[in-house]
Amino acid sequence: MPISRRTALAGGAGVAAGLAVPGIAAAGSTSVRFTLGAETLDGGEQITSLTLDTSRLGTISPGSVTTSTFTVHATATSPLPLAPGDQIFSEYDLDRTVTAARVDRRGNIVLSLDHAEGQIGGGTLGYIASKGRNVRLDLVYTITQNAPVSVRGRPVTISRFVQGRLVNREVDAFSYHESASGMKYRFFSAFDTSKRPLVVWLHGGGEGASLPDGYYDNETTLRANRGALGFATREAQRIFGGAHVVVPQSFSYWMEDGDRFAPLIREIVREVVRKHPVDTDRIHVVGCSNGGYMSMKMTVEYPSLFASSVPICGIVTNLISDAELTAIRTPSWLVTSLDDTTVPPEPNTIHASEVIPGARVTLYDEVTWNGHRFPGHWSWIYVARNDRGYWQWMARQRR
Repeated sequence: MPISRRTALAGGAGVAAGLAVPGIAAAGSTSVRFTLGAETLDGGEQITSLTLDTSRLGTISPGSVTTSTFTVHATATSPLPLAPGDQIFSEYDLDRTVTAARVDRRGNIVLSLDHAEGQIGGGTLGYIASKGRNVRLDLVYTITQNAPVSVRGRPVTISRFVQGRLVNREVDAFSYHESASGMKYRFFSAFDTSKRPLVVWLHGGGEGASLPDGYYDNETTLRANRGALGFATREAQRIFGGAHVVVPQSFSYWMEDGDRFAPLIREIVREVVRKHPVDTDRIHVVGCSNGGYMSMKMTVEYPSLFASSVPICGIVTNLISDAELTAIRTPSWLVTSLDDTTVPPEPNTIHASEVIPGARVTLYDEVTWNGHRFPGHWSWIYVARNDRGYWQWMARQRR
């Protein structure tokens, strides 16, 4: 199952005091709100910038804002109580390095923060080992002002910083929904009155809910990896000629009860078709790990629903019989990496590709993207980046 080392804003706004600079007078009590800017990298979401709402202070001289003007400290803690000895990846309490500082066209100060694939201390999710779940960490960012900024020639020190919401433009483009069954999902619309394809993304095991803890966020499915987000990019939309994307979130994990979850996913697809212009001959299902299993399960249960299926590092052993795999008629392209130690390729992806009639299969030696090597289980990165023309192949398929 996908294990993502990341973190996210949970709960209300935090308050972070700006320290006064000796000898500098503030123009009254100056309180400034700031937002957390995030990006979902291939390894998961990270906070990459802070935007301070300073436009109302007046015209700020860009030259008075440098990387040393402000110091940023971040803490990230679990939103759920942990049992003694339980592990969570990745809480943190550290200073974030400001790599650039500028005044944007609105007059707001933007602080860029150091971030990179695999870097601990900037993520928005934590993985709780005992629960097998990614959760949005509670984030508190503290800003300290080390030098005044120049506003119309006057030195100004901000007396208080108030933390606002988490902003990720790609994630925020997906709207929140809940089906009649209570299953939550996120939806990206192609914003077109013409009928467009629909891509159904089924998440991995780490991105489901944890209902015993009352945790059902409808968030981690988009913050843990770029799987669903990839299909909403400009490139994917061009290839598909515009496509809707729907992302159901399991009550737990799909493998817990595929027979129960399959009709609930089908219900969500019906709801989307009823409310949006969908070409029902071009509905595609894609899933990673736990979702790779569920994408095959959906083509077993609904043999005439999908135009294509892309199961990624999916689990087959003891869950889907050879008789069921042999009966699949949906064009399928299976993907995995040979160094996957979480879901061994041979009894799962490779075996399924040999049994599903006409199935394609891509076997990578390892998972490396942009020079960074990821765990072998994370082969969904290649589909999220359209490495082998997966999207073009899907776009050509018709039911």
